[in-house]
Amino acid sequence: MKPRSWLASVFPLFASAVLHAWDYHGHRTVNQLALKSLPADFPAFVREAGAMERVMFLSGEPDRWRNTPDLTMKHSGGSWTDHFCDLEQLTDAGLDLATLTSFRFEFVVQFAAGRAANADKFPAVDVAKNSDRTREWPGFAPWAITEYFGRLRSGFSYLKVMVELGTPEEVANAQANILYVMGVMGHYVGDCAQPLHTTNHYNGWVGDNPKGYSKWSGIHSWIDGGFVAKAGITFAGLAPRVKSASAISVAAREDGRDPMFVAVMDYLLAQHQLVEPLYQLEKAGKLSHGRDEAIVPEGRAFIEGQLLQGGQMLGAIWLAAWKNAVPDTYLRTQLVKRQGGADAAAKSK
Repeated sequence: MKPRSWLASVFPLFASAVLHAWDYHGHRTVNQLALKSLPADFPAFVREAGAMERVMFLSGEPDRWRNTPDLTMKHSGGSWTDHFCDLEQLTDAGLDLATLTSFRFEFVVQFAAGRAANADKFPAVDVAKNSDRTREWPGFAPWAITEYFGRLRSGFSYLKVMVELGTPEEVANAQANILYVMGVMGHYVGDCAQPLHTTNHYNGWVGDNPKGYSKWSGIHSWIDGGFVAKAGITFAGLAPRVKSASAISVAAREDGRDPMFVAVMDYLLAQHQLVEPLYQLEKAGKLSHGRDEAIVPEGRAFIEGQLLQGGQMLGAIWLAAWKNAVPDTYLRTQLVKRQGGADAAAKSK
């Protein structure tokens, strides 16, 4: 099916489709679904109205960073390359997805070497479009999500000590830090629930195309926001389908790979399996991007399912961070010393 010309005027973001995954409404919905999935015994401060609004607002933060004119900021992972991972590029570089390293910079070295050794599989980088020096990279989403998990677990670890020995202000600051990490992390988990963030075919089918899939450069933005808006997909409509989160296991693995990284990679691989079915829906006219085309149930089910998957995965990561956070022993030692000093000073008066 050919895109209709009216789309360009109704959805001006289509011209820059590669810049976003879900729009703010979609990302906010993913974070809201994740909040709903949390069990009743999850720390109560997260459920306060202001706290939930903060987590939902921060779902859009990494996209806001993209609006900066600073090339060094655009170059950084949070501004661009942490939002996706084109898995075909990894295998084209000779990397095995089943044994991929959990360490970001180790991966960088391995990918660079693999890209150089298999240069014929990679198109030349257009220097004119590479002012931020990111076009050589396949994206780092699974590493970014795993790193945010570590930050969140750290936050819960030191919050436990602050509750025991800290001041009210320190407890409040620790809680605020946790909300920040939860919210920003949600953006990247939500990104990867959009299958086009796992593939070279992120903005229309590229390369060999024997099945005649769409090359339309508006497909990405249509999935991110156009369809969601046209179909009127909301949190309220999805909330009854949310399941209680189950924490992802972070038990040590025999191969030494980080267990959260492996779980996140499995999540990306599952979404990648949906790339072709998504293009099949578009080819069959079930993504409803024509002016007069009614929303088709199959298209709605697909998009709603991806938002729900993002929310469930995010809730599972948040829950794992909380359940596996042990008190920060170094911080506790320092606060005990501080308390001892304060007690001694009080006695000397």
